[in-house]
Amino acid sequence: MSDTDHPGVIAPPPLIYLGFLLAGWGVSALGARPEIVAAGFGWLAAGFDLEIATRRGAALTLIIGGLLLDGMAAGLFRRRGTAVEPWKPSTALIIEGPYRFSRNPIYVGFAITYLGLAIAMDSWIALILLVPCLLVVDRFVIQREERYLSAKFGAAYDAYRQAVRRWL
Repeated sequence: MSDTDHPGVIAPPPLIYLGFLLAGWGVSALGARPEIVAAGFGWLAAGFDLEIATRRGAALTLIIGGLLLDGMAAGLFRRRGTAVEPWKPSTALIIEGPYRFSRNPIYVGFAITYLGLAIAMDSWIALILLVPCLLVVDRFVIQREERYLSAKFGAAYDAYRQAVRRWL
């Protein structure tokens, strides 16, 4: 194993999601008003006036669903004896389970969990920041992983990439 046998992602993906989530929560906690921070997104802020019980139920459902998807997807890595962490070498190509529907079910799970946490925190700004978060993950994590996996697994990964979408 060499020091270069990894995709070279910019940061651990959970930290990227957490950073955007905390930034959104922080701005919300400082009392940001929709008309000042994001003109044109007032409809989204108004949508967060959901009843507390409804918001909690939706948040809990999303958080649990995201974590279950993450656990299922990561469990496949562990059962196959390959690293789930993108800064470690991959030793197996996982294409079963949720990987039949998405090449990145763990990142989809993180996004679902993020969405649930943003709703639980009643932070419309955190919700809006999910979009740039996904762009960062796509550009600086997933694209690097895909180049690495293509180089490592060749035609097998390229065929998988042609058959299964990146996100959903």
